Amino acid sequence: MMHSKLRQHIERLVPLTDAEYAFVEKHFVFRKFKKHQFMVQRGEPVPYNYFLLSGLTKLVYTDEETEKQYILAFAMEDWWDNDFEAYYTRTKATLSMECLEDTEALCLSLDDFNALRAGLPKIEHFFLEKVMAGFLAGQRRILSLMTSSAQERYKQFAGQHPSLLQRLPKTQLAAYLGVSRETLSRLDF
Repeated sequence: MMHSKLRQHIERLVPLTDAEYAFVEKHFVFRKFKKHQFMVQRGEPVPYNYFLLSGLTKLVYTDEETEKQYILAFAMEDWWDNDFEAYYTRTKATLSMECLEDTEALCLSLDDFNALRAGLPKIEHFFLEKVMAGFLAGQRRILSLMTSSAQERYKQFAGQHPSLLQRLPKTQLAAYLGVSRETLSRLDF
């Protein structure tokens, strides 16, 4: 069941034979994480890239001087998330990824990622498409933070991710939008 989610996810972009999928599947490790557990912790190595099967996570940067946290992203079922710079460069994390709910994930080491790409070239196309989509989403988020009001950012988020509104604590959503919890409460939706 859990691996069928990964196959469906990949096959939205790249068709796979049963033999090809068996090759893909053997490169992943299944792990469970508890609510409030860190999947990635600042200052630690990042051994895996994570495909979420269930649960909800947040990706956070913490300012070392002020200890203020900045939420870069949320991830839920059928999404990939990580401190990608640390993962791809094999350096220590500058971001943390914390579970907001109990979470199950398929984990892919960088060595297994490279073996997948070498052994099944069409997987490279899949990952290229995922990276491009993530890059575009990141650009939209930056532009939104630079040019939109808090109310506009909320409406954009609600339009793009309505199911997350029911799952996210208001304090987390406010931090992601760059406003206080009180400001979020006052916005006229």
